Amino acid sequence: MAPPAAVAFQRALAAYRSRQWETARTHCKQVLKVQPKHADALNLLGIIAMQNQDPERAATEFARAAAVDPQNPEPLHNRGVALLHLRRFSAAVESFDAALARNPEHAHAHLSRGNALVEMHEYARAAEAFSRVLDLGPDNTAALHNRGLALLHLKQHAAALVDLDRALELAPDYASAHLNRGNALVGLEQHAAAILSFDRALALDPACVDAYNNRAIAACALGEHAAAVESLTRALELRPDNAESLFNRGNALLGLRRYEAAIADYDAALVARPQWAEAHANRGNALFERGLVEAALRAYDTAIEQAPAGAQAHENRGIALRTLRRYAEAIESFDRAIALRAGAGAGAGAGAGNSALPGMRLQLKLQLCDWRGFDADLREITSAVERGELVTTPFCLLALSGSARLQRLAAERWVMAQHLAPSPPATWSSWNSPKIRVGYFSADFREHALARLMAGTIECHDRSRFEIIAFSFGPDTQDELRHRLGGAFDRFIDVRSRSDREITELSRSLSVDIAVDLGGFTEQSRPRIFALRAAPIQLSYLGYLGTLGAGYMDYLIADEILIPAASRQFYAEKIIYLPSYQANDAKRRIADRVFSRAELGLPVTGFVFCCFNANYKINPTIFASWMRILAAVDGSVLFLYSGHPTAEANLRAAAVLHGIDPRRLVFGGALPGPEYRARYRTADLFLDTLPYNAGTTASDALWSGLPVLTQAGEAFAGRVASSLLQALALPELIVANPADYERRAIELAKNPARLADLKSALDAKLRSAPLFDTAGFTRNLESAYAAIHARRVAGLPPDHIHVVGNPELGT
Repeated sequence: MAPPAAVAFQRALAAYRSRQWETARTHCKQVLKVQPKHADALNLLGIIAMQNQDPERAATEFARAAAVDPQNPEPLHNRGVALLHLRRFSAAVESFDAALARNPEHAHAHLSRGNALVEMHEYARAAEAFSRVLDLGPDNTAALHNRGLALLHLKQHAAALVDLDRALELAPDYASAHLNRGNALVGLEQHAAAILSFDRALALDPACVDAYNNRAIAACALGEHAAAVESLTRALELRPDNAESLFNRGNALLGLRRYEAAIADYDAALVARPQWAEAHANRGNALFERGLVEAALRAYDTAIEQAPAGAQAHENRGIALRTLRRYAEAIESFDRAIALRAGAGAGAGAGAGNSALPGMRLQLKLQLCDWRGFDADLREITSAVERGELVTTPFCLLALSGSARLQRLAAERWVMAQHLAPSPPATWSSWNSPKIRVGYFSADFREHALARLMAGTIECHDRSRFEIIAFSFGPDTQDELRHRLGGAFDRFIDVRSRSDREITELSRSLSVDIAVDLGGFTEQSRPRIFALRAAPIQLSYLGYLGTLGAGYMDYLIADEILIPAASRQFYAEKIIYLPSYQANDAKRRIADRVFSRAELGLPVTGFVFCCFNANYKINPTIFASWMRILAAVDGSVLFLYSGHPTAEANLRAAAVLHGIDPRRLVFGGALPGPEYRARYRTADLFLDTLPYNAGTTASDALWSGLPVLTQAGEAFAGRVASSLLQALALPELIVANPADYERRAIELAKNPARLADLKSALDAKLRSAPLFDTAGFTRNLESAYAAIHARRVAGLPPDHIHVVGNPELGT
């Protein structure tokens, strides 16, 4: 006969297998009354406790079993599992290690040990544990999945994908493996494939909130924000208070430009997690986009309080401060962001963190005319651009470097960083409209330099041949110019609240033939509209003075002065050459008001040089030339734009360093357009800047009768004034180098008769020269539009276009 303990234990096992937990427990107790050190009964009591959701008691029973049977690894493994349930991860690992000391080939102990290490965020050690399981049995599905998960945390996405694919070969309906496979694909930026994996996970587990969340993240990466909102709304139906889903939906709504709804979701997420720095920061982004810059600044400050090492929040804070013209504070924020990125191991120097901050920071210093360390900073930035690093926005570089080659490199790097790769070629329907539909896209259809130039051209378009549509994504300022433009277009569509994809789809639905980007990489521009392909032909004009370096932009409008044939290699687009580049409005008004020198703070006598370019276009080199000119012309003064009190103080201090009385610098503030142009009549000669010339400012000065002296640079932005002067047949005001620039300015100041002849020549040409012939310019522009449209209809690719009365196709 079997002894009583053995009989009772067999009864306990039978009851356990029949899921009669209490009966099994009673039999185990009977065993232990007879044989208190019955290891199997103690172990089974632990297992029963786990079934009863009592891991604390289970851990105690497993420990007793291990103590009475020290060579058996099972109680130690089971104790580790109980401790894992109790989230006592370090103790669990110790228990698993003890089990493995007894049996190094205990696959379940290696697997459970890996799970505990994952919970401890020790992913490399976890991956090693799972690898040990797979050494013992290569087809262990759980080990493949869990090693894939650990590798995901280690950012080893390709290796993770291999493991997860193998797990799914063994278990095709493994929902978690499909979920994590999607996560690996997101890490590899294969977002469309990731969405398919998330969809498979949801088909197997329709209540998987993580799959909805991560599917939405992939959709956002593809620009499919509406689909992301749909996924996240479903996640929130399953778990309404899920902070991650609220946060992610806020991000998707931000992408859709539904700022109020995004703010509401961020607020809800912050109720659940009040100290969530990223949610505060993204809430700040939504507030900033709504124009609530002060409120955005407070949100960034809160984010920084919660996570002081968050470089992005410091960067966004700097951008908000820049918008508020608090430039010195903005520079401090940028400095902090750069230091944090460098400290995080992203590398030292200008390229730290692979962000555009160094260039933005240096441009801000130019806004303040703070040139301390300028040459060293510029060398570092240009060297980093040469190395292919992202250290500046393309727009900032226009004022920093006159190299057309560097500007193209910076633009191409920016396009890559912003994920602006062109969409696959679209199939365009062959609509047979009698008119060519031209869409103008801009944030600046309002009182703005660009709109002042373009208004007349929009009005002069030939409506028998062209249909002209405005896509406006800037503020509705309700100013005079906004109202004028609103009536000038055939259709004026306010698309501020629409996403990039929605605008693209709208443009396509309207059968736009030619999409004209008037913004490029300037503030509030929307380049993704063009990356998504708003029209079969896309071109860049006027707002951004350089190449976009982007495969989605077909043409760039210029003239032979701006882009000589030898310089085409530095432009990604094909060039449309007009006889004269810049649109101008012949209706531009000049006030009748006659300013006295005294009321402007100018001396009653003496030569007045002036430059009303923005402060960021002034650099130490051009300022040194100006000071040498003032030194050579007794009694002369320099009349400058009053951009910022700190800039004025810095310029005066710089004048002293050059030996010039700071009182010879006079500053004029902003005025309404007609009065601003009338003020030019108090000056004698406009001195242009380099590497970023005057544009609208130069044509305003010329329209007011003031000669503009310019030095021709290499890149587009440094040749604009030369283009204007050539269109006025005034080449004597274009020089090739700094020495000639200074010499010509001094000669004109000391030779009143010669200057008077120049002014007379300018006055005589204002009404007849191509520069201010709005109707003639518009006809040339329309010839270009007709030529590029004809090429497309004929199935020909873009090519350089020369407009000389009639277009000549090709080069």
